[in-house]
Amino acid sequence: MVFGAAQYNGVPSPVFKARLDHAFELEDRGLAPLVITTGGAGGDSRFTEGGVGRDYLIQRGAAGAKIIAETQSQTTYENVRAAAQILHQRGAHTCIAVSDGFHLYRIQLMLAAEGITAFPSPAPLSPLEAHPFQRTLHSLREALICGLWYLHIRG
Repeated sequence: MVFGAAQYNGVPSPVFKARLDHAFELEDRGLAPLVITTGGAGGDSRFTEGGVGRDYLIQRGAAGAKIIAETQSQTTYENVRAAAQILHQRGAHTCIAVSDGFHLYRIQLMLAAEGITAFPSPAPLSPLEAHPFQRTLHSLREALICGLWYLHIRG
């Protein structure tokens, strides 16, 4: 399960590309019999993150029959709900979640709430992971969002 990041006129952003490249490697090693790319249009009338992700992976050589593009979601929570539904329809209860490292704890929490066990796999070459300030800023944001999400779900 690859979590979308921005796309620009049909081209994955550097962050999204790093996630997709990592997912491609996992699929190529036989660790992912199915790849779900997530993300809606985000205001783009022609392209969705999920569709751009699928097309990028196919262009890299991944089998199109193994890739499902989820193209309606706009937030991480919506990504999780839609992708979990796809997995449940196929009788699957586990996945490898690909995103940036600071994002994966929240993804695991949300997937667990949907009955899916996620094994996190951070994109090692993400530009967001390369800059300590960016990583720290995003980690603090994730901590806040996780706390609020946890209070809402459990409250």
